[in-house]
Amino acid sequence: MNLDIIDHSSSKRIKNIKIKEKELEKLVFPFNKHSIQSLEYKPFSRFSLAKSIDDVFDGNLSKSLNKILKDRNTGTAIVEPDIKNSKFDKDFLVKLSTGLAYLVGLPNFDSMTGQYYARFHVKHSDSSDSYLRKAYRNLDLHTDGTFVKEKTDWLLMTKMEEINVKGGESVLLHLDDWEHCKEFSSNPVGKQKFIWGSPKSKNIDYKVEHPVFSNDKSGKPTISYIDQFPEPKNMEQGLFLQKLSDALEESKNKVIFPLSSGSTIFSNNYFWLHGRKSFNKDVNLSRELLRIRGQFFEKP
Repeated sequence: MNLDIIDHSSSKRIKNIKIKEKELEKLVFPFNKHSIQSLEYKPFSRFSLAKSIDDVFDGNLSKSLNKILKDRNTGTAIVEPDIKNSKFDKDFLVKLSTGLAYLVGLPNFDSMTGQYYARFHVKHSDSSDSYLRKAYRNLDLHTDGTFVKEKTDWLLMTKMEEINVKGGESVLLHLDDWEHCKEFSSNPVGKQKFIWGSPKSKNIDYKVEHPVFSNDKSGKPTISYIDQFPEPKNMEQGLFLQKLSDALEESKNKVIFPLSSGSTIFSNNYFWLHGRKSFNKDVNLSRELLRIRGQFFEKP
């Protein structure tokens, strides 16, 4: 079966992959073989899900996702399943997201939840120790995995549900489209080792050191950065991070768009940054997101 892949309306770098209801219907039976608990306890069952999804598209979905995510000219896919039918519930979305992830690589262990994935809510009030759940402030541009030892090649985010939500648009920026990329990636301070910690909610009991900017095999810049967690060692590093944060947020080339419920953003984590606009205030606001992040499969 052919895949429905088109350019995203906001950027040709982003590819939309639409999954029709009749294609989702073919996944109901194989998905029902696996409970959420079995997926959490039996890693091999996740590969079975991935194979079920890929079989619907005659192996073309795995090929397309890998090509899009690894291609510097693209690097992001938005998967849009037609989930209007009530049978495609939250458990179905967890399974679909799991299968998509296992078509490209192995998820990293998520210490925040103790699983290979994390689910979290954004609500009107929040007392957590990070910006992740703060509904009424912008989630500034960043990459994931800055404070863990494992590589984080890619990031998958699925919007599980939204109730009484206005605002909160997704924000993406490709490193090559950022006006100040050359200026900051060539700055020697950006190549210094920075200390990166994390708040208690992340359940990480160590700190890591790495530069903000590195280079890929072809020599192009990559970035590993989040505004909350660096611990600058001196004035030079502190001022560099402040200027970097300002320059990212002031970019005119950010891609800003609403993401429909059930849809997934699947991005290369080394040359795409992501964030979110603030939500409009509503005491009944509720939004649930699923996150999986990991490493590409190594070639045998």
